[in-house]
Amino acid sequence: MGYELRVERDAPLAYAELASVSAQAGFELRGSHEAGEVLARHGDSVHQIATWSGRLVGRPGSDWQVAQLAWLTDLMGARLVGEDGEEYGIRNGVVEQINGAATYEFGKLEEIIAAGPSDWSV
Repeated sequence: MGYELRVERDAPLAYAELASVSAQAGFELRGSHEAGEVLARHGDSVHQIATWSGRLVGRPGSDWQVAQLAWLTDLMGARLVGEDGEEYGIRNGVVEQINGAATYEFGKLEEIIAAGPSDWSV
């Protein structure tokens, strides 16, 4: 997909903190403090959910990737923001997108994660 979701928070995100939170949550972090990627596993496959280059950015192609990124962002106490200013998050176990007064629910986090990655159709 090419649409960018970026992780934002008031305090800068340090690579060491990203590594710690990622490991505790079961994500894999590959690369270095300069450039890397955050990976999530489903079955025998590993999928990139974000890249790191001094900031954390995702370009999801499935609800599963949005859910994974929203979960990681939530664990870091950050916000997940899209290119158009909309925010993504988890409320009461549901992954949602908020844009002004409008809310779109992707579904329950645990169900989306269990279902695994399934690319959005174009």
